[in-house]
Amino acid sequence: MTGSGRHADVNFHGRVKPGDRIRFVSPASMPDRQRAFARARALSDLGFKVDFGDHAFAKHGPFAGTDEQRLGDLNAALRDPDIRAIFATRGGKGSYRIADQLDFGAARRDPKPLVGFSDITALHLSLFRHCRITSIHGSLFEDTAGCPDTENRDILLRILSGPGKLAYGSRSDEATSALSTGGAAEGLLIGGNLDMIVTTAGWALPDLAGALLLIEAVDCQPGGIDRAMTLLRKAGHLRDVAGIVVGQFTTAEPHQSPRIIDILGDNLTKLGVPVIGGLPFGHGARPLSVPIGSMASFDTASGTLVVSH
Repeated sequence: MTGSGRHADVNFHGRVKPGDRIRFVSPASMPDRQRAFARARALSDLGFKVDFGDHAFAKHGPFAGTDEQRLGDLNAALRDPDIRAIFATRGGKGSYRIADQLDFGAARRDPKPLVGFSDITALHLSLFRHCRITSIHGSLFEDTAGCPDTENRDILLRILSGPGKLAYGSRSDEATSALSTGGAAEGLLIGGNLDMIVTTAGWALPDLAGALLLIEAVDCQPGGIDRAMTLLRKAGHLRDVAGIVVGQFTTAEPHQSPRIIDILGDNLTKLGVPVIGGLPFGHGARPLSVPIGSMASFDTASGTLVVSH
C-alpha cells in the first residue's frame, strides 16, 4: 500500500445534531427557490433549525448576487457561533471567484462542515489549503434529479453526527469502474469536481503529496478532460499523489463516454499509482456524500474505498 498520513493537523468539524442551526447560503449560481425550501423542510423535519443567508436568492447576472453579497453571506455563517453547519443551496458558477477571500481565521477558530459539490469544490479546496478543515462533497437528501434518496440521507447524517468510518463500493455500472487498476493506497481524500480542481491550481488547490485525489466531472468533453488532466500532470500537482479515486464522469453526449474513459485511462496510467474507479460521487445516478480532507484508503481487489470522518 502506498500513501502518507499527514492527518494529525486536520481540523474536523464538531458533531452536528438535531436542535443545531444550519444555514443555507448561495456562493455560486442562484438556486431554485422551491427546491431550496424543500431541502430546508427536510432538515427541519429531522429536528434541525434552518435559516438562509441574506442574499441566498439574490441575482446578479448568472450568480446569486454580487461577489460581495455571496462572500458576505458565507463569511457571516463562518463567524456565527450559532451556525453549526453550512449548506450550499446549489453549485453552478461563481464560488471560485470568492474562494480566496473567506474568513479563514473564523473557519480555524470554529470549524464547521460546508456541504456542497460541483462548483462548491473550489471552497472545499481553499478551506483545506488555508485551514486544513474537512468538508462534505455531496448534496442533501435527493439525487441530481431531485428524487428522494434515503441512502444518501443516511450517509450525510452519519458524517454530520460525528467520528466514524464509511465504506463505499465501486459500482460496476459506472463507466469509470473500467479505470480501476491493481493495488491499494491510503492518504487524505482531497478533490471533487475536476473543473474546479484545475481552476484552483496554483492559488487555492492544496498540496496533493501523499493524498488520494478524488475527481468527478459533468458535461464532459474528451478534449476538456484531456486538457485538465494534462495541466495538472505537467504542472506537477499529481507528481506525488498516493492514488486516484474516480467518481462519476457524465456527459450529455453518451456516444462520447467511451472516448472520455479512454482519455482518462491514458492520463492516469502515466501517473503510475493505484486507481479505483466507479465510485458514486458526482453528478450521475444516485450520488453519495463523502468527507473531504479525511483519511481514506482503498483496495482495488475488494473495490472498496473506506473513509474515516
